[in-house]
Amino acid sequence: MVSRVRVWLNRTYAENVFFIDQLRRNPGDRAVEIHATHGDPDSPVLAAADTADLEPEGLSPAAYVEFALNQCVRRGIDVFVPRLHQAAIVAHRAEFEAIGTALLAPPPEAVAVFHDKVIAYEAVQAIGVPVPPWWRVRGADELVTAVEELEAGGHKACFKPASGAGGVGFRVITRTPFSLVHLSGFPGPYVPLDVVVEAVRQAEEPVDWLVMPRLEQPEVSVDCLTGRDNRVRMAVGRTKNGRRRGFTLHEQWLEPARRIAEGFGLHHLSNIQFRMFGDRPVLMDVNTRPAGGLHQLSLCGINAPWAAVRLALGDDPGEIAPPFLGQDYSVVSGPRPLRPVSIPQQRTEEPGPLLPAVPSPAPVGAVETGAARVLPL
Repeated sequence: MVSRVRVWLNRTYAENVFFIDQLRRNPGDRAVEIHATHGDPDSPVLAAADTADLEPEGLSPAAYVEFALNQCVRRGIDVFVPRLHQAAIVAHRAEFEAIGTALLAPPPEAVAVFHDKVIAYEAVQAIGVPVPPWWRVRGADELVTAVEELEAGGHKACFKPASGAGGVGFRVITRTPFSLVHLSGFPGPYVPLDVVVEAVRQAEEPVDWLVMPRLEQPEVSVDCLTGRDNRVRMAVGRTKNGRRRGFTLHEQWLEPARRIAEGFGLHHLSNIQFRMFGDRPVLMDVNTRPAGGLHQLSLCGINAPWAAVRLALGDDPGEIAPPFLGQDYSVVSGPRPLRPVSIPQQRTEEPGPLLPAVPSPAPVGAVETGAARVLPL
């Protein structure tokens, strides 16, 4: 009799309710139980899990590692998929392995390279992967210089934090003075240069931004599954052009993604994003975690979450190629059940005795997750 697999997802994105769904619907019909933790008691991921705990707030990375080890022992976790404090957790891989928990995450060296976008761009450029021109700026004068150089080359300038994820902090620079135009319609990413410069000058601390040209569509996110032998088992591109989404196996996207995944040891699941700069693809970002849209590969006949769990457990799935490419589609939000009663707030001091798991939910409440349910076009 094959034993169940116990998988833990910590403080992750709402879209990973679909990651959980795919693990339960694995083609091997293996019994899977999901444990989830989050800081938001109304996260739909908690409702989707078999057991759940609310995470203590305010823990240092080191204290969070202790919390995580405690959870793995207490819950009998076989595979841990860390998002929050990933860097600190992977630095203690040996301790997790000693208690029987496999980490579905890259080694610390790979996580460190791609935590800082400047270091990442320099590193991938060194192995021959094209990147856009970029400037690291920490003050108003550096910002103005970078914007002027980009505009002199006919480009529209944008900026984003040198470290961060999910598009947080991304803005596009405009020379249009601030007016009611910026206050009509829905909020957008455009900000006047003079407003940004003044805000930077008045800030108490320097910013740490990456300024670069605004890259053109299509955007292609290549989902990779890589073994600890640095060999890619799966590489499939998901295309985005406005509302329209699709899939690609074109080597102009897959070849540089494989080079990055293998060259830097991006073990297990990673997501490598490209856009167009002129007439060529350039690297936009690298995520050392499963992408929120990973489940969309099911439209190509691939269950990537389950293949990754198998690989983490030492059961190599071999080369994974889509049996077909799904039709183009769009992404819409939809309701997901919530736990009928919010999880009580926990104490925020260093980890001690943990609270009991919250009982399994009944589908009473619902929330618009913004998660990627797909509809064909």
